[in-house]
Amino acid sequence: MHTLIFATNNQHKVDEIKSIPGINYQIISLKEAVINIDIPEPHDTLEENATEKSTVIYNLTGMDCFSEDTGLEVEALKGEPGVKSARYAGEGKSFEKNIEKLLSKMQGIENRNAQFRAVLSLILNGTEYKFEGICKGIILADKKGEGGFGYDPVFLPLGAQATFAEMDMEEKNKFSHRKKAMDKLVDFLHDFSKKNK
Repeated sequence: MHTLIFATNNQHKVDEIKSIPGINYQIISLKEAVINIDIPEPHDTLEENATEKSTVIYNLTGMDCFSEDTGLEVEALKGEPGVKSARYAGEGKSFEKNIEKLLSKMQGIENRNAQFRAVLSLILNGTEYKFEGICKGIILADKKGEGGFGYDPVFLPLGAQATFAEMDMEEKNKFSHRKKAMDKLVDFLHDFSKKNK
C-alpha cells in the first residue's frame, strides 16, 4: 500500500482523516514517520501555510505527503480568527483561551455566521495539488459538548442539532470541512492511481 505522510503533529486531525472510509493509502503522521519538527505557519493565507508544510516535509523526506491548514472565519469579525485560529489568544495554542477571546469579541453581535475552511496541499511525485472544504454554521454564545478540539464546542454547523464537540467522529464527518477537502483528495488519488497503473 502506498504511504502518504500527513504533515501534522495534531493527533486529533490524524484520527479524523484516518476515520474516513475509502482511503487506499497508508496515512502516517509526522510522529509515525519519526519526524520531530514543528513546521512554521508564517503566511497570511491558509493556502500558503498548507503549501509551506507539505513542501517542508517533501523536501525533507522526498516522500509523497499532504498537509492541511484550517481556519475559523467569522463574518462579523471580517474573517477572524482565520489563519491565526490556532494562536488567536497567543502562541500557547490554548483552545480554552482562543474560545474565550472569540466569545468576548462576539458579545452583543447578532450576526453569528461563521465557517470552518480547510485547505489541503498534496505533493505527489513532486507536483502540488490543492483541495478545499467548507462547513458553514454559527457561533454559539456558550460552549456545548466535551469532545472535539479547537472551536468545536462553540460551532454549530448549518443543519445540525449539535455542536462539533457534541458529535462522534461519524456524525462530525457528515458536516466536516476537513472531510469535504479529504473527499476531494481521495477522489483525486483514485483517479491518479487508475491513470498510473
